[in-house]
Amino acid sequence: MKSNITAALANFLFEYETPRQVVVKNKRVGIVCRVIQLGVLAYIIGWVFIYEKGYQATDTAIGSVFTKMKGVGYTTVNGSERVWDVGDYVFPEQGASSFVVMTNYIMTMGQTQGKCPELPGKFSCTSDKDCEEGEHKRTGHGRMTGKCVNTTKTCEVFTWCPIEDDRPIPNPALLMSAENYTLFIKNSITFPQFNVVRSNLVEGVDKNYISQCLYNKDSDPLCPIFRLGDIVKLSGFDFSQIATEGGAIGILIEWTCNLDLDVKRCRPQYNFHGLYGNVNEAETQASVGYNFRHAKYYVENNTEKRTLMKVFGIRIDILVRGLARKFDIIPTLTTIGSGVGIFGVATVVCDLVLLYVLPKRDFYKNMKFKYTVLQEEEPVLQTNKTEKELPKVSEGVTPDCEITLETGCFNPAAVH
Repeated sequence: MKSNITAALANFLFEYETPRQVVVKNKRVGIVCRVIQLGVLAYIIGWVFIYEKGYQATDTAIGSVFTKMKGVGYTTVNGSERVWDVGDYVFPEQGASSFVVMTNYIMTMGQTQGKCPELPGKFSCTSDKDCEEGEHKRTGHGRMTGKCVNTTKTCEVFTWCPIEDDRPIPNPALLMSAENYTLFIKNSITFPQFNVVRSNLVEGVDKNYISQCLYNKDSDPLCPIFRLGDIVKLSGFDFSQIATEGGAIGILIEWTCNLDLDVKRCRPQYNFHGLYGNVNEAETQASVGYNFRHAKYYVENNTEKRTLMKVFGIRIDILVRGLARKFDIIPTLTTIGSGVGIFGVATVVCDLVLLYVLPKRDFYKNMKFKYTVLQEEEPVLQTNKTEKELPKVSEGVTPDCEITLETGCFNPAAVH
């Protein structure tokens, strides 16, 4: 038992098995095999290594964004002139990666809390019975007092009075001058796996360059200062349309860096996308544009008042996406190993053709597979003769024949 175990262990440690190979000289099968192998080789080299950079490790960026708007606008409404600077038309305060630039507005001044009738056409009534006291409707401006105002034929509500009338939207937009506002974007990213930090103020983008440049996709693609009208145009929209009722635009700062090259080649690309919808389908959409309300509160004669503004503007969302690649032996070996495994597809396809398609498939099966049949050992012949029935040989006498299990004799002399 011990020797068997020792022999088995020795065979396992010191012997090597290799699969048997059969060379098939068939032009059609050979061509199919080489075509498949060439296709796999082209996929591995062209797609996996060259296009997908399968020999490199990847890391995503951690980024931050700082913004600053500049520009002054002027409006004249009902003979009243007004100047608008950054503190008036940017919401919320500057610096965020998502903000709104006001391009149009509806202003309701001197509102105080009190009782006043709803706007004509809303919650019409003929008597007090039509205005249920304490009821509040979703599209209304306040809580009903239970009184019907005869002059307007609408229900009286407790709210900020006078009620805002936002039905007529100024067209063209009041702040068309916003087209010439400028946006400064400062962006920095970090690739922690490779310990690389970059900023969109790359080499050559210094203070002198920034003071005179303006972003242009062809001539100044690295300038971090953008004209608002150009941003809208590059996103695929018309400024006069989007300024009237507002909209949303996404600015994507994309970093795609190959760190096997000089790190100075790691530079940002700016892309602009309209998140507003399709302007051509604006009439069929249920809700068009972007707007919100903003109030400024003050006290006059011990009475709290406010100026309510319905703001229409361009919402800008700045997104940062970064991907860096660098050579690494582990993904390289992994890619090579997976590619070698894919080469087995050629063997599988060719075996299917040999064994199931070609006319001589039975012949190839016999060549490829070796069949063995287990044969049982022949049993030892038993005799019914008893020892008494066998011929007796006297001591010292050489027998003339050799005794066998059968009852006959074999004469050795006959062989000679």
